[in-house]
Amino acid sequence: MKRMKTNKTKSLSLILSIVALSFYSCDTDETQRVTTLENLVFEEDFSGSELDMSIWSYDIGDGSDQGIAGWGNDELQTYTDRPENIKVEDGKLIITARQESFDGAGYTSARILTKEKLTQQYGRIEARMKMPWGRGLWPAFWMLGEDIDEVGWPLTGEIDIMEYRGQDPTIVHASVHGPGYSAGQAITKTYNLENDRLDTDFHIFGIEWGEDFINFYVDDFLYSRTTPEDVTGAWVFNKPFYLLINMAVGGTFVGSPNSETQFPQTLEVDYVRIFE
Repeated sequence: MKRMKTNKTKSLSLILSIVALSFYSCDTDETQRVTTLENLVFEEDFSGSELDMSIWSYDIGDGSDQGIAGWGNDELQTYTDRPENIKVEDGKLIITARQESFDGAGYTSARILTKEKLTQQYGRIEARMKMPWGRGLWPAFWMLGEDIDEVGWPLTGEIDIMEYRGQDPTIVHASVHGPGYSAGQAITKTYNLENDRLDTDFHIFGIEWGEDFINFYVDDFLYSRTTPEDVTGAWVFNKPFYLLINMAVGGTFVGSPNSETQFPQTLEVDYVRIFE
């Protein structure tokens, strides 16, 4: 089932609570602003046999056509739209990274985005996903401002709902990038899943986003809050953003695969949902 945004009345209930966080990257006395969003305005559950091109587009290549070879991160893969790298099967989106010589690269994978097809400003945006495993694998679920072609990056803003390093199967990262706080200076928080691994089962990665906050969740556990007071430059998150899902191989964030990294590796996506 796929539901596109309607003009139904938005349901938004704001609850202020104190959340005790049990990991090192947040103070345990932080006051978290929690929202309860129940109006489902979009759902992609990958129920067909092909990717819905009314919602998604492919990024193809190694970034050279966009002037950012290595996609700006020294990544090693080239992205394709081949079924060997991306397919919809059994109600899931499956992105597969392969070690192979293809179009001048040593690895292949896939990256999709909703640019110029689906954007969202505020709400709860989440995906249920199962991670790969192995050094040098870098899947991500993230967002970019729809005005990127006019203002460029990082002024457009970037919200990394989930980034994962394949060598760290219990840890995910959440970041925001903007003018004065991008790349290595991004505002980043980390979540460590206790007594489990992210590559052995599906987990939900999401944000709840309002005018002056972005809260990050794993399986409905709030582990990070970012507000305008946290950033060192302009808050650029009060406009529509589009979605991206990809799995990179190599790059500055994860390093290169090593002899213990087994290929192929898959990123599985059960669904993507947006609530208001």
